[in-house]
Amino acid sequence: MSANVAKDQPGEGRLAHADTDHPPIAPAKVGVVIANLGTPDDTDYWSMRRYLGEFLSDQRVVDYARWKWQPILQLIILTRRPFLSGQAYKSIWNTERDESPLLTITRAQRDRFSERMKDLYGDNVEVDFCMRYGNPSTESVLNRMAEKGCERIVFFPLYPQYGSPTTATANDQAFRTLMKMKWQPSIRTVPAYFDHPGYLRALAASVTDVYQPLETPPTKLVASYHGVPERYLLDGDPYHCHCQKTTRLLREQLGWEKGDIDTTFQSKFGPEKWVGPATVEHVAELAKQGHKHIAVISPAFASDCVETLEEIEQEIRDSFMDAGGETFTYVPCLNDRDDHIDALVDIANNELGGWLR
Repeated sequence: MSANVAKDQPGEGRLAHADTDHPPIAPAKVGVVIANLGTPDDTDYWSMRRYLGEFLSDQRVVDYARWKWQPILQLIILTRRPFLSGQAYKSIWNTERDESPLLTITRAQRDRFSERMKDLYGDNVEVDFCMRYGNPSTESVLNRMAEKGCERIVFFPLYPQYGSPTTATANDQAFRTLMKMKWQPSIRTVPAYFDHPGYLRALAASVTDVYQPLETPPTKLVASYHGVPERYLLDGDPYHCHCQKTTRLLREQLGWEKGDIDTTFQSKFGPEKWVGPATVEHVAELAKQGHKHIAVISPAFASDCVETLEEIEQEIRDSFMDAGGETFTYVPCLNDRDDHIDALVDIANNELGGWLR
């Protein structure tokens, strides 16, 4: 199956009728950009400081007044935290490619996604990926897409559940890039997709695939989501609700009973109250209650990263085992699984409606 850019695509006629001395213009295309959280360029102190400085200066992530927050960030947090975070990244670093696993996996997702788009639309669709923090930056990728002739772009944050520190800040960065462009492409952003049937099927299949070879099945599955301050929920951010609904829909997809899956939150940062229960404490309590065999899945992450490969696989695992647990099973993120790519392509196709045929 192939498709052409719709006839009203801007620029389609200009190339054919341009004067001979007209500067070259790339043929009009549609672009799809998948956007992930970000990654440091290396694990050394200065690479980690640059990355953490960009991340923790984002007011979608830490929304305290700048005059109050920046002195604490620059003088206290960024003098110590780069060492600790660097050690965490070192423990999971892809040494063969000299990059973080998140970068490796997101590139693989882009490549698989691009293959599927080419099968559907030939050369009419350009696919790339960007990071909100670090490289490849949102600005560099969107500018590159425009240079390749992408006059219309679907911007796809890889966050199933909407959150202002994730989906919103990714979109913010895309719009900030558009503000600097002389010739802006038209852009559509992909909404939350936690209830998309293909995503839920892939999520359930990932659990089944991990459970099937186990000699002793887990007595509890813990769905661990990245946490947010509780006031975000009270201020109207739907993230907490989307997480709770994801767990319920996953349980229904698996055909399990209530109580078979618990919803928890990880990665607490700062002194204020966050949504809970905290994963690291909850798994220890499960062990004390007699759940000696558990599994943990992280449905909020489309790609394995430091929060899953280091925090869940090491810190949270240790908490469970130290409390008397016996077997701890981690269900990997969907990454570049076939069914995950199928779901992402289906979601993108919905947003491409009217732009391609």
